[in-house]
Amino acid sequence: MHLPNNSSDSSNEALNMQAQKKQLKQNLALIFFSTLLTASGFAMAETDFASQERLLKARVKNYEQKMDHSAHLKPVDKALEFHGVFYGYLPCKDCDGIKATLSLKQNNNYLLVTQPAKESAREFYEKGKYIWDEAKRTVVLTAKKDLSIRQYHIEDEGTLVQLNSDGTKMPDADDYTLRRSDTVKSREVHIH
Repeated sequence: MHLPNNSSDSSNEALNMQAQKKQLKQNLALIFFSTLLTASGFAMAETDFASQERLLKARVKNYEQKMDHSAHLKPVDKALEFHGVFYGYLPCKDCDGIKATLSLKQNNNYLLVTQPAKESAREFYEKGKYIWDEAKRTVVLTAKKDLSIRQYHIEDEGTLVQLNSDGTKMPDADDYTLRRSDTVKSREVHIH
């Protein structure tokens, strides 16, 4: 009978263990480097993506600066900008004067309220449409009820001066002035 040699079995086991440790170290090193490469690949991809994004934004900005946007912009209607409430005290042949309030609204509608300057006087209302004429610097009011026309010369954004029916200035034009509410301190009109 042959007895196994414990020393050679032990040395074989030791060699096997060393070979397994070496293989394990190699596997761990391979896993470590694979993980490191994968992570750096994501980092590089993220950096590439950010670079491409910046480049694309720069191209779009450059392209937009060269384009003429006026073709697709809505034209600005000056009449829509010229609106507000105007107050004034107008002369009258048969009374001490007439308080007038003209409201020009954004949708080209107007409301003119007049009241003779006397106690418990009745107010008169006139509604209609207005047209703002940039070239002539006038506002033309057309009443709904009787299609009568009133014209005002635009002195500036806050002042309107009533014109004659033929569109000419009245002799006492300063007496026929309406001022926009935000340009006068008070809407109260004092009768002298």
